[in-house]
Amino acid sequence: MKKRYNTLIIGSGCAGYNAAVRLYDLGITDIAILTEGKQKGTSRNTGSDKQTYYKLSLCGESGDSVREMAKTLYNGGGVMGEHALCEAAYSTRCFMHLCELGVPFPTNEFGEYAGYKTDHDPRERATSAGPLTSKYMTEALERAAEKRGIEILDGYRAIEILTKRNEVTGVACVSVTDGSLAVFACQSVILATGGPAGIYKDTVYPESQHGGTGLAIAAGAMLSNMEEWQYGLASVDFRWNVSGTYQQVLPRYFSVDAEGNEREFLYDALGKKANDLVFLKGYEWPFDTRKTNGSSQVDLLVFEESQKGRHVYMDFTKNPKGLDLSDLCAEAYSYLERSEALLGTPIERLEKMNGAAIALYQSHGIDLYKEPLRIAVCAQHCNGGIAVDAHWQSTVVGLYAAGEVAGTFGVYRPGGSALNSTQVGSLRAAEHIAKAPKRAYREPHFVMPTIRFGESNLGVLRKSLQEKMSRYAAFDRDTEEIKALFSEVSLLCDHFFDTAVIQDKSETAKLFMLYDAYLTARAALSAMLCSAGEIGTHGAAVVDRMPPKEKNEPRKTRTLTVGARSYTEAVSPLPDPPLWFETLLAKSIKEREARL
Repeated sequence: MKKRYNTLIIGSGCAGYNAAVRLYDLGITDIAILTEGKQKGTSRNTGSDKQTYYKLSLCGESGDSVREMAKTLYNGGGVMGEHALCEAAYSTRCFMHLCELGVPFPTNEFGEYAGYKTDHDPRERATSAGPLTSKYMTEALERAAEKRGIEILDGYRAIEILTKRNEVTGVACVSVTDGSLAVFACQSVILATGGPAGIYKDTVYPESQHGGTGLAIAAGAMLSNMEEWQYGLASVDFRWNVSGTYQQVLPRYFSVDAEGNEREFLYDALGKKANDLVFLKGYEWPFDTRKTNGSSQVDLLVFEESQKGRHVYMDFTKNPKGLDLSDLCAEAYSYLERSEALLGTPIERLEKMNGAAIALYQSHGIDLYKEPLRIAVCAQHCNGGIAVDAHWQSTVVGLYAAGEVAGTFGVYRPGGSALNSTQVGSLRAAEHIAKAPKRAYREPHFVMPTIRFGESNLGVLRKSLQEKMSRYAAFDRDTEEIKALFSEVSLLCDHFFDTAVIQDKSETAKLFMLYDAYLTARAALSAMLCSAGEIGTHGAAVVDRMPPKEKNEPRKTRTLTVGARSYTEAVSPLPDPPLWFETLLAKSIKEREARL
């Protein structure tokens, strides 16, 4: 294990492995991947009924173009124009790279990559390799990294990105097993730590995912749109999105009180209309304030039941009250008919349409043939994150962010665009690092905070934060409660190492994970308070149960946060760069000659 690298990549998911592979192929081989554990993280341990990858359309007769896809991404609102155009322009290149590495995306016999329509998608740009798309991506990219002999520093938690005069100098980290300290010098860091998984109780992030947004916050990096999250229905005993066919087969929803009394609350509130709305949740899985009179009523009613202290379940063994397949809306009936799934029970319909969705739960000890699935409305994706430029570099020189940790997604992102972003952002960062003038190494300097030992209180502090964030600052937000929580969290951030206590040195990594969560929660609460007054209700959150303030056109601002202070600014427009071939060819030849 060396002590100095050109670039350290923090994270071993889709974005992290791709960043390493792309850097290596661009000639930057003095690199290493730093990870808490190769088997951990969201990319390897999450999915849905058929996990979506969003890309430029590559089949059929329907037209598509880079600029049209860029407009779709931009029109989600709160998106910087340069990010939308890059993610569209690099889409096909990044997708085909994964195909060449062996990710099994389906094609017809002539090689067309079939597509389907996902949420917030005007075309059929979505594709999938099944419930475990991101796992297959991670494994394929891991094999590519191993083939290149890229070093992996496994079992280390990054605890500080070291800087001098706003430039990266290195990374301090500790062993996740014994808490021993290691400090590495480097010129660049690519942060690929995924979403901030540790701030909510009700979450679909896998338990092995912790996130690292707080590393950038502590380094002084600016954040973007930290109030923008995606929430939706998920199972909680095994964390998984219950989207797509899990809803389209029309399971029975019921809640149970402390005495064991069941109630089919959807039927009680909505009557037979509930079945059509549940079907639509398959297409419209994320909670959306524009659909609070439509399918998002399901989310609101599930949340209200849980706030009454009742457990909520989806049951695939029995039909919901009032179900008559012939009475379904035309869209639902036609979908089931074309799928040859006009069958007697939800589990029969699910087996017919997506047997892998049943097998997935069976592999985690849950038999949908025999038992109901406990669910909640959960945080699933942070659409905000570290503010980055067109090269995915943060406001700290040499610090890049790729994947969910980067704040490039805006308000209404198409389903599956996050996987495209892991590949595009990491490639853009790698290209910029490869072309950037080399900086002289600076000796990294790190001072470990004074750590208190005794009876550990990490669990108490974590539970308090997560429960309050899920209650007051998730998709149903209370501004006055958020103000109080912001003050509480800010105070603890300022005195964290005087407050937190660990039992022994082996808990050092967990201590810094919790510190990361508190820094991230403070930034998110600050952004929520800032945006509440400007836009009120928006895509992912009901604010104070007030009518929406946003208009039909895309949101033209983003919320920026530095530390605990937030403000808004206008987003950049979509670029319209020249595409004259002769000029670009001449430029390409000149750059190639300069490299020789």
